[in-house]
Amino acid sequence: MTGIATESGSVNAGQPTVRQRSERWEKARAIVGVGTGNGIEYFDWTVYATFAAFFAPQFFHTGSAVSDLLASFGVFAVGFVARPFGGLLFGWLSDRRGRKLSMTLAVGLAAIGSLVIGLTPTHQTIGVAAAVVLVVARLAQGVAHGGELPSAQTYIVEFAPTARRGLWSSLIYISNTTGVVVGTLLGALLTTTLSSEQMADWGWRVPFLLGGVLGLFVLWMRSRMSETEVYEESGEDTARQSMWQLFVAHRRQVFQILFFTVGGTVVYYVWAVSAPAYAITVRGIDPSGALWAGVGANLVLIASLPFWGAVSDRIGRKPVLYIGNLGIAALLFPLNAMIGHSALTLFFAMAIALFVMGALLAVMPAMMAELFPTGLRAAGVGVPYSIGVAAFGGTAAYVQTFFADRGSPELFEWYALALIAVSTVALVTIPETRGRDLAAQH
Repeated sequence: MTGIATESGSVNAGQPTVRQRSERWEKARAIVGVGTGNGIEYFDWTVYATFAAFFAPQFFHTGSAVSDLLASFGVFAVGFVARPFGGLLFGWLSDRRGRKLSMTLAVGLAAIGSLVIGLTPTHQTIGVAAAVVLVVARLAQGVAHGGELPSAQTYIVEFAPTARRGLWSSLIYISNTTGVVVGTLLGALLTTTLSSEQMADWGWRVPFLLGGVLGLFVLWMRSRMSETEVYEESGEDTARQSMWQLFVAHRRQVFQILFFTVGGTVVYYVWAVSAPAYAITVRGIDPSGALWAGVGANLVLIASLPFWGAVSDRIGRKPVLYIGNLGIAALLFPLNAMIGHSALTLFFAMAIALFVMGALLAVMPAMMAELFPTGLRAAGVGVPYSIGVAAFGGTAAYVQTFFADRGSPELFEWYALALIAVSTVALVTIPETRGRDLAAQH
């Protein structure tokens, strides 16, 4: 009989063996499980900023649209406060109990938080309690989100072939940005098909309920994934190591990631996440047009990520990261001036900013994971990264809106430029990590 695999797994020439098919299936399941879950978490996380202009008056009702938006962005920042705790908790789980378990629990917690937000009554119904529930739900999502990114990027970097680790790590922000795009696209579709009254009444709830249901499905998907070989082979050594001693021994890398994060996270959250809401409220751009501009610009970002990841596999991580940092620093003021009061100019400004930002986002997961040994790879990245994002990314939209409300929007650009300078100095101290043997770092 021809074309039938033997017990040893061999087949006719040119056809994959049973083992090869199994390995391909495992790779596909890893990519889908990590990518889908990461995308859903970012969908859950970012639809808050995308829909803030619509639901803010329903929860805070101050009488001023800008004040309501500031209050909602304040809660957005509160969610970030929980991220370092999530980075520590889920990072510890990932480094001591496995990447798979940590990712599964993180996406489940995020889904529950999204469902709670989608079902929360408004200020008109339960008064101040509505804002309290909103804060608690965002705190839960913050804990989950703080653990998702380091666990997911550790998993995919350990799973990837060494020579293509940069390309594979670009999946993290491809999936992240896909979640942002889907959330923004959903906002554009809803604002196009629903009236303003319908959006304020129930339309804003749709993405939160959808994200919660999809998150529970991804929880099941991740429970069927396999653990990485790098982690399994280091099991006994990892179990014997003290997390605190590892943090102390690698404190230099911890601070390098913290300071490297501060610039990119501000630019990312302003340009990729909250730009449409800011344009709607502060610049007076049509809501539907602003959201469609956000969709188009984030599609440009998605297309740029595998390009930058592959480039880093050829020339190294640091040259690509320098391109991202210095490029966005040079473009901050020109792109802000480009936006004006048109959805079309908003799209072009966002697209240019996010293409350059892609150089940072594609390469960061690989570079950060390659800095640490297996026993600290998730927590070592998760804690300083979450602190940087919480302190600067979580407050970016609030600070930008605050300066605009005071009549000095250009101050925010100087603020962002100063933080990018800090990140660039940190990058100078980071060694080139391309090609490092992760399995040897126990």
